[in-house]
Amino acid sequence: MEDIQGYIPDILENPVVHFTQRYDWDCGLACILMVLDRRQRQTFLSQFQQICDEGQFGKSTWTIDLCYVLKDFNIPHRYLTKTLGANPNHRVNDYYKSYTLDMLRVNNKFRYAEQNGVDVKQCTVNYRFLIDHLATYGNIILLISASLLYCDLCKFNKLPCEIRSCLSITPSYMGHYIVLCGYNKKLQKFMYRNPACKDRVCYIPYQALDKARKANGTDEDIILLYDKPT
Repeated sequence: MEDIQGYIPDILENPVVHFTQRYDWDCGLACILMVLDRRQRQTFLSQFQQICDEGQFGKSTWTIDLCYVLKDFNIPHRYLTKTLGANPNHRVNDYYKSYTLDMLRVNNKFRYAEQNGVDVKQCTVNYRFLIDHLATYGNIILLISASLLYCDLCKFNKLPCEIRSCLSITPSYMGHYIVLCGYNKKLQKFMYRNPACKDRVCYIPYQALDKARKANGTDEDIILLYDKPT
């Protein structure tokens, strides 16, 4: 996919209202809450169970589920992924314990995405594309492997990664959603908000984020948001 053209500042942080996930499964929904306006956020919280029931995802949210929720709240977005539908290669992995139950729902949502106004494109992108989008259009919801995610500013988050590196331990995949909200070209780091943490902006090197978002299991799922004022 081609990079976006235009002026790209060296440092950028898009404003995001932080929201901490309430359960061990709702990180994706917490990311959506971060990008809604105050009125929409209040509506979401007051109708939380209804939204889960109507989405039929229960406690197992896939990226396509998040897109349908964004569509219901009229949030302009585009979903990029390597795999259209539930990836059959994930069936045998422990991290998709409900794969069989989810498969029909997920595949149907992909099949009827265009009909339902959900924009999905099969492709992969590099980190420069992410920078261009952040500068030009707005924030990004990313599916990453939590076991590979860390923050250069948060000692608590950074230490486990350093230990894993020294011991040459390859961590297992743990699907998790974050909001990518900025970057610093001089430091070569992205800024992100992690719904598993309290209100703060975290920093991670470009290459480290690429590794986390391209881990086996993510299908390189990206939700591009178009939430910059025009």
